[in-house]
Amino acid sequence: MSPSEAAIPIGEMPPVRVVALVMAAGRSRRFGATDKRCASLADSRPLLASAVERAAGAFDDCYVVLREDDDPEALGLLPDTRLIRAVHADRGLGSSLAEAVGVLDALSGAEAVAVLLGDMPDIAPATLASLGRAARRDTVLCPVHGGRPGHPVLFGRALWPELAALRGDRGAREVVHRHASRLHLIHVEDPGIHRDVDTLADLDSRQGAIRPGGSGPGGERGVTP
Repeated sequence: MSPSEAAIPIGEMPPVRVVALVMAAGRSRRFGATDKRCASLADSRPLLASAVERAAGAFDDCYVVLREDDDPEALGLLPDTRLIRAVHADRGLGSSLAEAVGVLDALSGAEAVAVLLGDMPDIAPATLASLGRAARRDTVLCPVHGGRPGHPVLFGRALWPELAALRGDRGAREVVHRHASRLHLIHVEDPGIHRDVDTLADLDSRQGAIRPGGSGPGGERGVTP
C-alpha cells in the first residue's frame, strides 16, 4: 500500500501531545577530529544547540540523546535541557533510538515522538509546527520537499514498541516500511528537511557558516523511508 499524500483532517481531530527526541549520541568520524556538535554557525551558536532550540520551541517537550560521557555544557546546551543517556550508543543509531524511546515510554505522556537529528539546524519552525499539528497516535508522518522525503519523522505511540525493539545501526527505516499504510507524507516548502552537516564541507557550504571551534553525532540516515 502506498503512503498517503492526502492532508490529514486536522480540524476534525484534536491535536495530540508530541515530544521531540534529538538524536546526538553518534560519533561523526567523517567530520574529522573535532566534535561537530560544537561547530559554530553564522550566529555563533553551536550546531547541536541550535537544532535543539528549534525542536524545543516547536513541540510540547524535548529530550536530547547523548552518550554517557558527554558534557552537555561543553556542547552548548542549556542547564535545563532534558537528557537521555544512550548506554549502548556505540552499537548504532537503532540501539540509541530504542533506548531513548524506552525511556520516553516510561516518562512521557506524549502520543507521538518527533525523531530529529542533531546535525540538522535548518528545518523551518513552521515545518516542525505543521508536523506537530498533524501527528496522531497511530500514524507515521514524514515531510517531503521537491519529491524527496526528509526529517524529522514523527511516530505515533502505537509504533513505539517497535522502535524500542530496534538494534544496531539500522535506524527506524524498517519500521516505516512495515507500516506503509500508516505513513502520511506532508508536503512542505522547506529545503532544510534535507540539509544536514556531515563534513566540514557541509558546514562551509551553509550560507554564512564558519569553521568549528569545538574539540561527533552521525551514523546511518535510517529514519526516513
